[in-house]
Amino acid sequence: MSNPYENYETVTRLWQRFVREQLGQLPPEERKQLELELERRFGELQQGAAGSEPFGFPELIGFGGQGVQSFGELSYPHLMPDFDESVIPSQLHAAAELYYIYNHEKMKVFQAADVLRQLFNLGRMRIQRGPGARTLYILEKWKPLRYSLRDRMIAYRRVFNYGTAAAPAGAVVNQGFHRHLVAFMSAMAQYFRDLTVGEVIRGSQDIDDRPFGNLATIQRLGVDLRYALDRASYGNILALTHEVGHYLKTLLELFDQPDIKKSFDANTKWDTLEAISNRHLGGAAELSQRAKMAESGRRILVWIADQDFDTTADPLVFRSEARPFGAHAEAWIAAYRMTAEGRGFSGVGSTVRGAVGLRKRRNADLAMVS
Repeated sequence: MSNPYENYETVTRLWQRFVREQLGQLPPEERKQLELELERRFGELQQGAAGSEPFGFPELIGFGGQGVQSFGELSYPHLMPDFDESVIPSQLHAAAELYYIYNHEKMKVFQAADVLRQLFNLGRMRIQRGPGARTLYILEKWKPLRYSLRDRMIAYRRVFNYGTAAAPAGAVVNQGFHRHLVAFMSAMAQYFRDLTVGEVIRGSQDIDDRPFGNLATIQRLGVDLRYALDRASYGNILALTHEVGHYLKTLLELFDQPDIKKSFDANTKWDTLEAISNRHLGGAAELSQRAKMAESGRRILVWIADQDFDTTADPLVFRSEARPFGAHAEAWIAAYRMTAEGRGFSGVGSTVRGAVGLRKRRNADLAMVS
């Protein structure tokens, strides 16, 4: 009769010796290809050795159908790690869209639309039959946006801890979102900076010593960021992002209508937004920076939502998959530095060290690495 307990202990004890013997007989190029496969095979063997019989506390204390059994007759309690996968992708995708919407909120898009509606109603715009006038009429008549500014501000506070709106009593607020996001962007940027330095020094793109430590940092920060977003994006966030997202698309198309642009001597929708902000809203917001942060931030958050961050991932595969997002991270950081809150950014190297609990370097060192 098989003994699951002994089988499990034997596999766990002898596997490392087996791996050492097998890898020692292989040339380096074949060894790299086999390492990850052996790690996966080890997990399969452990699961198989643990036994397939149903097991629970009744069997352990003798209340099962076979009465009291020895430890050797019981299945080994092999626990499968599933924390990193226990998220709802649709919520994370909604959070990514909400981040895009938030940056357009900061660009005063919704305020500018309200100004246009007021000017149109008061007859202070010389438009009457064009596509822009038609859109303003429809927006005023049907009022398609049911989620008010207060609703949106509460959503930003819950999911990102942005803004000053009071969080609803009992709601989960993602307190560390911004710190996690900046740290993840910095880790992505640092990873590809290290790769670039390594390739230049060695004169080859196929380098042997890749920055495994930075890869582990990306994985850890990505899992933390994803988990925190999943906890805070329940409730009406999915519905809100769908509705506000369609409304935002309509507003951006409105700003690009020829009769609207002609009223403000604008060439593009962004010129229209800037002119409205300067004339009626106390000045234009950080349009260029916020547009890039919205684009790159949303793209990376969507990637994080669909990335499993497997600890045993092949560094070469990860590098190929993540390279476009390294460029997005650098673009996000460059734009973030130019915003009011980003001017205190301490640099990529310092941020990564602080994120993993290491002491920050002195200013002279920071200047060299950042």
